[in-house]
Amino acid sequence: MDTKRQPPQDRLMNANHHSIQVRLLYVSHAVGPQTTTMTTSILLQAQAHNPSQGITGVLCQGQGFFFQVLEGERSRVNTLYRRICADKRHQDVVLLHYEEIKARQFGQWSMALVRLSVDDPKVKMQDPDFDPYSASGTQVMQQVRDLLAVGQEIRITTP
Repeated sequence: MDTKRQPPQDRLMNANHHSIQVRLLYVSHAVGPQTTTMTTSILLQAQAHNPSQGITGVLCQGQGFFFQVLEGERSRVNTLYRRICADKRHQDVVLLHYEEIKARQFGQWSMALVRLSVDDPKVKMQDPDFDPYSASGTQVMQQVRDLLAVGQEIRITTP
């Protein structure tokens, strides 16, 4: 297989095919108002950092909190998660789900963005009181999949 044509995250996976791949899901509260500037800053940082580290995922933001799925090689995802826990834009960071994976679900994005609107019919109808802090990791992961499947506003960032 020609590794020059593969996305960076796939080249990194093939370079060390014995590495363990993981999926991590966390939730956090935004420190201060959740502004477009804050979210853009997080996305730009992900766009600059994640491709070279082979990390992919999706960031959901709104209603004062973030929840994010990260996928990649275990030590790199763990390192990024430790940085997020220390990031002054986040507080009350809680790990909701962590698993070893054979395939990525969000491999096409260095980081996709899903905006969670209080007025969004999907959020109101299915989960009017959705709180990622009180939901199980499996429930929040399904919420991410559902939001992506129904075509919520997503901004795809590419390196």
